[in-house]
Amino acid sequence: MGSFGNKISKFIESFIFDGGYKEVIEGLGNTLKIAILGLCIGVILGTVIATIRVMPKYKVFPRILDKICGLYVGFFRGTPIVVQLLVGYFVILPLIGLGRISEENVCVVIFGLNSAAYVSEVMRGGLNSVDQGQLEAGRALGFSYASTMVRFVVPQAVKNILPSLGNEFISLIKETSVISFVGAMDLYVALTKIGQNNYEPMVPYLFMAICYIVMIFIITQLIRLLEKALSKSDRKGGAK
Repeated sequence: MGSFGNKISKFIESFIFDGGYKEVIEGLGNTLKIAILGLCIGVILGTVIATIRVMPKYKVFPRILDKICGLYVGFFRGTPIVVQLLVGYFVILPLIGLGRISEENVCVVIFGLNSAAYVSEVMRGGLNSVDQGQLEAGRALGFSYASTMVRFVVPQAVKNILPSLGNEFISLIKETSVISFVGAMDLYVALTKIGQNNYEPMVPYLFMAICYIVMIFIITQLIRLLEKALSKSDRKGGAK
């Protein structure tokens, strides 16, 4: 017990008195920033991809778009996020002359593109779960296909897939631990540095696990509250 107490003392010394908390706060901020912005990009782009994939394929252009979207989804779902980060940061960005973008912003883009592939499949299931009569009613009122999807179908689909979107956000939070491969600062990097500086990694890693558990718990509770709020609004709307 005394040995573990010494480890805690060394961690507190590095965390508070040596200023380690500053890097931990910065790393935590980057973790949340990359996950939140990545999810936003994923939801927007994923919704566009899903809309293209469920649209009627009577003409050649929609079929071509569908093939392109299929290749996009296949690539990002078929390769590890680490590979996507490395290829994006060390290969694609230098080739197109954007090698000076900060590591954190590169991670936001890559995580967003990766998330879009998964969100698109979830959203496609959500769109297919909405009654086809909603689309037909919108078209009968004179709205275009895109306008009908945005106004009527997509909002209902989002309600249906909200738990899945929450799971995607949780996955992004956990996957940010790999951004150190491109030199970005996150919670993992900050606490690993503390462990390396005082040669006692046990407590920093335990603290890291607790931080992730707390973040996931808070996100889970927020999602549940949002689900309850949406279900109440649905019941009130139905009562009217």
